Amino acid sequence: MTAPPRCRVLPWPSAAAIGFGLLDAVGWYQPVRERLQAGEEMHPTQHQRVTDALLAGDRTPLWKSNGKELKHQFFPDQLHDWMGLVPATEGKAAALLFPTVTPDREPTLTDSGRTVEPGDFFSAATQDRYPDVFGLLPEPRPTDDLRARLTQLPHQALTLNHDSAASTTVLERAVSLVL
Repeated sequence: MTAPPRCRVLPWPSAAAIGFGLLDAVGWYQPVRERLQAGEEMHPTQHQRVTDALLAGDRTPLWKSNGKELKHQFFPDQLHDWMGLVPATEGKAAALLFPTVTPDREPTLTDSGRTVEPGDFFSAATQDRYPDVFGLLPEPRPTDDLRARLTQLPHQALTLNHDSAASTTVLERAVSLVL
């Protein structure tokens, strides 16, 4: 009998981007706003429009012209100091979920055939948070071994929407199916 694949996951010490919807849903919007009003330092990658909206108390999601959401940027230590989260030092991937958020659809499990794809991996070509301005970093590519291991893990695609309760129910069902 072959042992199940095992993937050890290590944290990346960079800014954590969290949109207004999630900040509000988990009760963090107001504490973040109060810290900003008190003069706390925001991560330098945070867009000024996000800072302005927080100061104004505006929870309306903000968007770049390319369709990506502008989000609050936490320094890694702020997640602990402000929100009481203890960062994991490592983890093990046991299953994969492939969610799609579609506001006008009911949350549901889907059979999209989705698997691990090259676009699922971060690289200098896809991430603009810390650009390689001097062109010195090699392009990191996921190894075939890592992709093969992840592909062997149980996985489930699902559609979520902005209804937290309904989406939570579908997420719980998805987790119960893959674990």
